Amino acid sequence: MGRKDEYYNKAKQQGYRARSAYKLQQLDETAGLLGEDNTVVDLGAAPGGWMQVAAERVGPGGTVIGVDRQRIDELEDPEATVEYVRGDMTDERTKDRVRDVVGDRGVDVVLSDMAPNVTGEYQLDHARSVHLARQAFEVSLELLDAGGDFAAKVFDGQDLDGFEADVAEEFEYTRRVRPDATRDESSEVYLVAKGRLTAPVREGDKLEVTIEDTGSEGDGIAKVENFTLFVSGVEEGDEVEVRVDDVKPNFGFAQPVE
Repeated sequence: MGRKDEYYNKAKQQGYRARSAYKLQQLDETAGLLGEDNTVVDLGAAPGGWMQVAAERVGPGGTVIGVDRQRIDELEDPEATVEYVRGDMTDERTKDRVRDVVGDRGVDVVLSDMAPNVTGEYQLDHARSVHLARQAFEVSLELLDAGGDFAAKVFDGQDLDGFEADVAEEFEYTRRVRPDATRDESSEVYLVAKGRLTAPVREGDKLEVTIEDTGSEGDGIAKVENFTLFVSGVEEGDEVEVRVDDVKPNFGFAQPVE
């Protein structure tokens, strides 16, 4: 039995709407995307297979928001709160509706399994897939809370390195994952980005700071637009130029410039 048949039949037997449900399961097991009580936005969600998996994994305290131009039939007995937004995610009106649904909860994960209509001309199909993934990436930057995660499907090819580099600037780290449920002949891969960075500084930045306090490990503490920088080898009250060495979602580390 071919891989396609294996997962297609398994989906039918287990009640999933699409064989791609197993790709999300495997992405989650590999990269830890779907935590309990998370709020998840699923772009290009029809027919709802990824929503089913997300609802199971975030549980009763979580929320799953499915977005697609096509109608998505309501899920039966979902574990989580499930919301549906019908529209094109590149349309500002659709984005506004998603923001209204999200409200004050914030978003923990943005997922995209969107793919272009395949023409058979590989470079064109690859370029279109990167374009769709970039659109999903732009949406993730608008919606994700600090520390949030992003995953999008893209066809492998020459433009992927550049796209990954752009994503890496906005997240703590990125990786490429090819789930076992992917067909052998497929060129698709998932770019997974963990730890959305919303800090006003980036690694390599140099800036002047005032050391306002001392942390429990002895490092000085400086504030940049309410973002905390831990600076080694300084004293409270020092005014120093520092170079940012590492940035996490909620804090960073820096060294004095000598």
